Amino acid sequence: MNFSARSRTPVAESAGARSQITGVIGALAVAAMIVAAPWAFRYLPSAALAGVVIAAATSLVDLGALVRLARVRRSDLVLSIAVLGAIPGIGIAVGLSLLDVMRRAWRPHSARLVRVDGLKGYHDVERHPEGRSIPGLVLFRFDAPLFFANAAHFAEDVLDVIDDVEPSARWIVVTAEPITDVDTSAADELRILLDALDELGVVFAFAELKGQVRDSLARYGLVERIGSHRFYRTIGEAVHDYVKTTGAEWVDWEDLRP
Repeated sequence: MNFSARSRTPVAESAGARSQITGVIGALAVAAMIVAAPWAFRYLPSAALAGVVIAAATSLVDLGALVRLARVRRSDLVLSIAVLGAIPGIGIAVGLSLLDVMRRAWRPHSARLVRVDGLKGYHDVERHPEGRSIPGLVLFRFDAPLFFANAAHFAEDVLDVIDDVEPSARWIVVTAEPITDVDTSAADELRILLDALDELGVVFAFAELKGQVRDSLARYGLVERIGSHRFYRTIGEAVHDYVKTTGAEWVDWEDLRP
């Protein structure tokens, strides 16, 4: 009964219906048939009626869209087919979508940035292995807000990237444009990370941090802990201050242009 009710809409649409008046006309037609000729469809096979419903219901399935999802993002394909009835399916799909967002925020993409000759800005070293790093400076990007679920991963990624670079890191600048929030748990984790970096003799700084996020860090006492002079408006500004402060040998490709 529930299936027949849900299938009426695609059946009507496949017949050319454009408004809800279709249901009224259909009901009147059925009533007239019952009164005037109840015998007319007595011997019509149920399979024929089922065929009409199935043929119409297949219009609800967009195979082209499913193929595209399979090609570009498998997780969205799984979410699109995880439906158990119309109403429960909507709730399940929304819930699964929220869990998928949480999964991506839990372990977001991070990158070490390098300078690529002839290319503006700073770029992911995995995409541009030919890029150059400023000696002793790590430029690190974390592509998510910092909150309780991913703060430990952030700290681990920072320490890992410091261990991996040669020569030894003297500064790490977090390019923080993707960081839209820092909650209290992440602030506590960041404080622990700063203590660990102090022991390693590595200076920590932010570049491109949003104003409202800096305000949050100020309330946590982290602006004072990091140092207000370690918040840079741009990555280039951070690089310039690093080279000036440490005397690192670095010539940018843009400085060589006539």
